[in-house]
Amino acid sequence: MQYQILNYSTTMQDDGTFRLDAEHYQEQFLMNQERLIRFGSTPLLKLISQQVKTGHTPSMKIESYYGGDISFVKTDNLRDFKISGEFSHYLSKSGNEIIKRSALKNDDLIVTIIGATQKIVGRAALVRKENLPANINQNIALIRLKKQYSPEFLSAYLNCKIGRLAVWYLSRQTEQVNLNCREIEKVLVPNISDVFVSSIEDIYKKAVACEHDSRSAYKKAQNFLLSELGLSNWQPKHQLTFIKNYSNGHDELGNLVSIRKCIEVGSDEYLNEGIPFIRVSDLSSFELTEEKYISKELYFELAQHQPKKGEILLSKDATPGIAYFLRENSRKMIPSGGILRLKLKDNRLNEDYLTLVLNSLIVKEQINRDVGGSVILHWRPDQIKETLIPILPKTDQGKIKEKIIHSFELRKQSKHLLDSAKHAVEIAIEQDEGAAIKWLEEQTESRKH
Repeated sequence: MQYQILNYSTTMQDDGTFRLDAEHYQEQFLMNQERLIRFGSTPLLKLISQQVKTGHTPSMKIESYYGGDISFVKTDNLRDFKISGEFSHYLSKSGNEIIKRSALKNDDLIVTIIGATQKIVGRAALVRKENLPANINQNIALIRLKKQYSPEFLSAYLNCKIGRLAVWYLSRQTEQVNLNCREIEKVLVPNISDVFVSSIEDIYKKAVACEHDSRSAYKKAQNFLLSELGLSNWQPKHQLTFIKNYSNGHDELGNLVSIRKCIEVGSDEYLNEGIPFIRVSDLSSFELTEEKYISKELYFELAQHQPKKGEILLSKDATPGIAYFLRENSRKMIPSGGILRLKLKDNRLNEDYLTLVLNSLIVKEQINRDVGGSVILHWRPDQIKETLIPILPKTDQGKIKEKIIHSFELRKQSKHLLDSAKHAVEIAIEQDEGAAIKWLEEQTESRKH
């Protein structure tokens, strides 16, 4: 049994709040706080231009609040460093007006403050122009800094191990793990020199540039596909007729791939750590994330559902039509029942090309036809098998594959740079800034060769 002996004064916070929850006094949290105090830190409250606030969810009963072009950011969309994934809802102008106090601006920071597990809480992302217009729900806090303080550095700090522990220290476990806005304002932020901040900003900008180039390469692949199909100027209001006109052919998806269903385990099996259980909300065209976990024992019972290299994961429920190609050997995981595993069985296509088609408007419009009007979207396996896939000549598919691979390499480079930024912050606090800057320079140089 582990225990801590505390003075009464220790249990009283600066604002008079009494904390006696055991999680708050975990040794890792107390040691982290002591390290930040020794290093020299400032409460976030002194760095912000306005009070931290959360968003809200406009009434779902009022249809006019939804269906616009304003991204409604929820916990599933907020990942370390970025806003990602498919948005389950978009706000209309009237819906956004209801919660306009939390409308996002460029260089805002947003942080998850409520989640089923501790790992979900504390994820932070810097809002960029390409994320806008956007707003947030009640599970996310909005941090707007004073102009002289670096949002890039704060993003790197909050996403690093030390920053995350500083946030978790202030959280509390009820039915969920949560913090309020005033607690976020208490988070200690290390006092760092302008020289080191400049290094973090520089690598952050390089990471953003890589991600921008990645998206550009992916967009070129999409445009090339539509151009070769004669659909460059096609609008959804017009009938999709490329299938009849395209001389190089098409086929039903069921004839091109084998399809394997995945499995549901039930929320009672969810753990805070273990083997990732991948749900539709963890799936995007560019990456797999993880939020729920199952035991090793259950994993081995369900090992037949382990995805393999060369397969395509495809969502069929909630947000149907998200496809992700497993280009490399997959880590251990079990996908949920809302996801299918596709394995190519026809040599007329390559996997990168098929994945791009599955993520394209060509398939999206077929999904809209199949599931349109449903309250809960469910793309049936028989409908999926009948989905028509255009088949370009192999030379054109090869060009698409080159663009896709280039896009994903740039994305990996961007992630490496962001991971380097947060690790450099850890080195600066645990050792010194000089060591951190030297390590950062080594990391950026090594990626050039």
